[in-house]
Amino acid sequence: MNELDRYDYAILSALQGDGTLSIAQLSERVGLSTTPCWKRVRRLEEEGYIESRVAIVNRRKVGLPVTVFVSVRTSQHDEKWLARFAAAVIALPEVLEFHRMSGDIDYLLKVVTSDIEGYDRFYKKLIKVAQLTGVSSAFSMEQIKFTTALPLELVSHQ
Repeated sequence: MNELDRYDYAILSALQGDGTLSIAQLSERVGLSTTPCWKRVRRLEEEGYIESRVAIVNRRKVGLPVTVFVSVRTSQHDEKWLARFAAAVIALPEVLEFHRMSGDIDYLLKVVTSDIEGYDRFYKKLIKVAQLTGVSSAFSMEQIKFTTALPLELVSHQ
């Protein structure tokens, strides 16, 4: 399916763990010299395997300790409605993730906010953007696991 080899997967794995690695550090970690390693990183970026490199900010320390999973139901299912709804939801800064779902829920949002009042302000903005038949909120009591690293070990390496 893809054209990645074990070195590409090693590079991706290492960068998922620490996106600040220099090419020298990365090449040592994956067992390549610096020039071939740099060329592979560049190719992985150009081909979209590496979408971006970011810093993961501690949400609690910056005052956003509340995570809410918001289930949205609607009776509208045409493309024009979805385009307007998606644009409006994407513009809401509290929304970290936005998924169109199968099953009983039409859309699922992962939202972060400062507190219950902050969520209430978000909720009022959300219900203004489109006609919805139902909104259900589930507050996360405790984050037990968090990672941004994909389980690359599940993919066969050539």
